[in-house]
This record gives sequence, C-alpha cells and structure tokens, in this order.
Amino acid sequence: MSSEHSSGLLAPVTSEEFRRACGRFPTGVTIASVLDSDGSPHGLTVSSFSSVSLHPPLVSICLGHGVKIIDLFRASRYFGLNILSVDQEYLSERFARHDGDRFFEIPWRRGKTGVPLLPSVLANIECEVEQRVTAGDHDIFVAKMVGAEAVDGEPLIHFTGRYRALAE
Repeated sequence: MSSEHSSGLLAPVTSEEFRRACGRFPTGVTIASVLDSDGSPHGLTVSSFSSVSLHPPLVSICLGHGVKIIDLFRASRYFGLNILSVDQEYLSERFARHDGDRFFEIPWRRGKTGVPLLPSVLANIECEVEQRVTAGDHDIFVAKMVGAEAVDGEPLIHFTGRYRALAE
C-alpha cells in the first residue's frame, strides 16, 4: 500500500462513485432464502454472490445491515440460494421489495436442509454457514455448499442498474 493511501491524502470515494464503478461489473441474480423459527420462508434478492473455494465447496453472500431479515440469516445454520434465469426478472423484483410477504403465493419446496428452494430456477444451492464476517455496513456469509441442483438455461444478469441477458 502506498504511503499516500495509508496517510489519508486521497479523498474518500463517494457512494455515487462506488455504485457507478461497481455497477460496471455484471452480476448474476439470486434469491437467498431462509426459514424463521416458526418454519416460515423468507428471502431477498442478492447479487453479491460468489464462489469462494472448490475444495471444500464454499460460496459467499453479502447482506447489508439494513436488511430487515438479516437476523434470520445470522441465526440460521443453513440458507438457500436460487439462481434466476433470464425470464425470472419478476422474482428478482418481488424479492427486492422492502415490505410484505415475499413468498406469498410463490411456490417453493424444502431442500434436504429444510431451506426454501424455488422451482424452475437455473440452480438451487443449499448452504451451511461456516463463517460470518462483519465488513463495513455488511455481513459476509461464507458457507459450504451441501446440496446443489442445476439445469441448463440463460441467467438473469444485472449490469449498470438494469437487467440484461447474455449476448452471444
């Protein structure tokens, strides 16, 4: 790290600059899902998903501290990831809402760990939390993949604030 960075001579990056720069990185779109203590499903749209390690099979998601259901993820040993296909923008929009029951009239099934999994997505992944790290205004959940099902299809992509499809 240069002395200029460590001494604070550079102006901090603004939220707008951060979002504009990071928005230039295309991401897939997932629904992260978890059960509450009563067994009711909860979920939210997450684009901050990444593979971490092949051996063991680890993935990560990042959830903002302002997320209403973050405590459900913090308290749960397992969570699900549902990777959306290009025709499932409606699911992304629904699970990005900040109010209401996102699972209302949405079909789902319990995975082998009990987590809510959505049908007809590109992939269902069941995760067991290995580590949770607080970083800035987010928690990073690192989890071992304990179950996975995948089908062929085109992913839903988010880029520069809009949904996109892959181009050949």
